[in-house]
Amino acid sequence: MVVAAVACAWAWQLQEQLRQSEYALQGHETRIADLEARLSDTDEGMSQNAAVQAAKLRELDSEVRKLWDNVWKKSKERLGKLEATTKKQGTQIAANEKSISSTSSKVNSAAADLAKLKSVSGDLSRLMNSAKTNQAEVERVADTLNRINLDMAKLNRLVKANEEAVRSTDAFRRQVNASIAELESSVRILQAAP
Repeated sequence: MVVAAVACAWAWQLQEQLRQSEYALQGHETRIADLEARLSDTDEGMSQNAAVQAAKLRELDSEVRKLWDNVWKKSKERLGKLEATTKKQGTQIAANEKSISSTSSKVNSAAADLAKLKSVSGDLSRLMNSAKTNQAEVERVADTLNRINLDMAKLNRLVKANEEAVRSTDAFRRQVNASIAELESSVRILQAAP
């Protein structure tokens, strides 16, 4: 867009300079035509000798040459400037086109990277959801393990209480068995005595 604007401005400037050159050329042509008309009027209106007419012709020719030389000199300078400007702007346009091409390739690369990032973002989103689900599952398993540990602690207390009760019962049974054995021994002794 910038290149097109610069090219339009440059073309407008060239057109303006060409128009000014045309106006100057028209002015010179008008002056030449006026001089030629005066010369023609002079020839028709008066009969002068050949020397005077030759002098006037030389003067007119000299004026015409001066005018054409002046126009050519100005036009040549303007054309030289325009050619230099055209060359400079052509170089700038080429540089701008290279810059645009480079920028375009960078934009395409960035778009490809963005597409990859969107894909990775989707994967990360799925991983986050999976991680949240796994975290909830881990918390549920941890709660279950805590309940199992509490139940195991209760069972361990019950087993210890049962072991103590069994020991106590065994001690009582041994005591009762010992008492029974003593009584049996006493009964045998009593039975053996006459």
